[in-house]
Amino acid sequence: MSAYENLAKAGVAVWLDDLSRERITSGSLAQMVDRKEIVGITTNPTIFAKSISAGSGYDGQIRELALRGTAVGEALRLITGRDVRDACDALRPAFEASQFRDGRVSIEVDPRISADAERTAAEARGLWWLIDRPNLFIKIPATRAALPAITAAISDGISVNVTLIFSVERYGAVLDAFMLGLEQRLSNGGSLAGVESVASFFISRVDIEVDRRLSELGFSEDADDLLRRAELHGEVAIANARLAYEIYETARTSGRWQNLASHGASLQRLLWASTGVKDNTLPATHYVTELVARDTVNTMPQATLEAVGLYSAPTPDRIRNQYDEARLVVGNLANLGIDLEDIAEALERDGISAFKKCWAELVKSVEDQLTDNGADVTDEGAVKPAQGDSTTASPAAAAPAGTEKRVGEPRS
Repeated sequence: MSAYENLAKAGVAVWLDDLSRERITSGSLAQMVDRKEIVGITTNPTIFAKSISAGSGYDGQIRELALRGTAVGEALRLITGRDVRDACDALRPAFEASQFRDGRVSIEVDPRISADAERTAAEARGLWWLIDRPNLFIKIPATRAALPAITAAISDGISVNVTLIFSVERYGAVLDAFMLGLEQRLSNGGSLAGVESVASFFISRVDIEVDRRLSELGFSEDADDLLRRAELHGEVAIANARLAYEIYETARTSGRWQNLASHGASLQRLLWASTGVKDNTLPATHYVTELVARDTVNTMPQATLEAVGLYSAPTPDRIRNQYDEARLVVGNLANLGIDLEDIAEALERDGISAFKKCWAELVKSVEDQLTDNGADVTDEGAVKPAQGDSTTASPAAAAPAGTEKRVGEPRS
């Protein structure tokens, strides 16, 4: 039995944290799905900025968008939306085999509007309409300001990936926002069947920040103190995640959830994100094998996915019944004067800031490529169309690569 099969048997859905047009057009993505290596994909502004800047496979669509004078913001969504829609189609077999829980592909709302719940909900609805695939997830950040947008999207029947969760407290708030959305949908006469959600709980970044703050404590001559510090290495993020799963288990047995489940609802799953090891002293599979539990998702960068593929040992549950040990780890950190909630808030700010920066790079890349194709881009992002050759039509022009939906394509 392969490592991927072992994880699936243990209840862990393996997703890939990467997407590019080249993965889709080369057939490598479909092959990974056929081999059952992955059953889902996550994306973010950083991933798209890297993919579009590389330019492979985007030339024809960008030329079409330049000829049409498509505004930069709309062009960006048409480019990323096409990749996500095609990835959804490639994942359709996994979607159907999992009875519609997996086989999902995520696309993120504009991180620059994360402080505006109404705008965030509006963009979620727009992306849901644009991509028009039942196995889509709209990613919404778990900032306090965006929590009402999560509720609104779920109430509208939109499946949501809630991202950038770093603390147990915030995860509890996200779970509440999710259930509130289901309750509103139910009271409005909507069906709960097919409305799915995952809560992306970030892992490795927590340990990196913990290690940084431990290093700031300075030298200690106390052998016990040094031992306590060493024992925290690579363990705080795992403990934090395990305590989040405890909340999930408590919610699953609650009367509130049982009522929703009786109407066909599926409980929001925890998705372990940022599971690539950033500290080479830890095993490459550390944030995979230590976070095995039923009904979880682990989204991995390519390098981690390959490392997991070499790990053929069985993968027992490493979360349940370890909650007391997890609380001890968090308590030992607090005893050293390091506040895990403060770390979570700092990481959330940094995460939003980083995604905003990558979004700006993504916008600039699209602007540059539209300009290179003859369009005139204004400071406001409006685009004066490029001039085409009236005597010839390129192969790209023959296929409406930048259209919102392919002509004649049925709605799913």
